[in-house]
Amino acid sequence: MAALNALPVSTGLEFARLKKLTGATDGNLGAHIETLARAGYVAVDKAFVGKKPQTTVTTTAAGRGAFARHVATLQEIIAGKQP
Repeated sequence: MAALNALPVSTGLEFARLKKLTGATDGNLGAHIETLARAGYVAVDKAFVGKKPQTTVTTTAAGRGAFARHVATLQEIIAGKQP
């Protein structure tokens, strides 16, 4: 969920920036992004800028909804309510 939390709502983030924000390794972040993409929570765009590959990750509407539900559940737990 750290990856979803780090992504801005309207625009995506480049893989390198997302890696820096989350503190994840390349492999770990790549695996998380793949899992989130399979769930439909993020969209992944791979392109080249000059001769360098660039991966951009963007949240989907489904991803934003899932994250909002996750945060709401955590707030209920903190408040002592059963989710």
